[in-house]
Amino acid sequence: MPKEALLIIDMLNDFVLERAPLEVPDTRKIIPAIKGEIEKARREERPVIYICDAHAPDDKEFANFGWPAHAVKGTKGAEVVDELKPEKGDIVIEKTTYSGFYNTKLDETLKKLNVDSLRLTGCVTHICIMFTASDAVLRGYKVSVIEKGVAGLAKEDHDAALRIMKNVMGINIISSSPN
Repeated sequence: MPKEALLIIDMLNDFVLERAPLEVPDTRKIIPAIKGEIEKARREERPVIYICDAHAPDDKEFANFGWPAHAVKGTKGAEVVDELKPEKGDIVIEKTTYSGFYNTKLDETLKKLNVDSLRLTGCVTHICIMFTASDAVLRGYKVSVIEKGVAGLAKEDHDAALRIMKNVMGINIISSSPN
């Protein structure tokens, strides 16, 4: 029977902690909503999948896209924040670019789990959330984004990404929190 999986994207120290290399301040505000989503998914025995940046120290993303070095594999900065740490049975998939599907085992993992729909949370709304959502839609997954569970670098980019995902990709933007 097909099922839904929860994706927690890039809720890593290097994005969430104050003064982190690529700090996204609003990520701290979305932690409670993500915790609620995780608790609900575990109660309902749905897969909880962490999609995490894991860059090489000389990753082309730093030079080509102008990002500061962040989430370097094996560093504290590449770890999921303490409040949202994966538990036994959760799945962690490392990525090296914006989409959780690009050169990863995400699609293969979802197929093995018989997942046909995804709930997305994390950061950054207009980058890793939107590119992962786009790739999911193009692969035939039904996608929902938890509005209170995603954060952007700037409000206008965050809002534009939500609008594009809803109006162009047909993604369900969920504004309420889990029960």
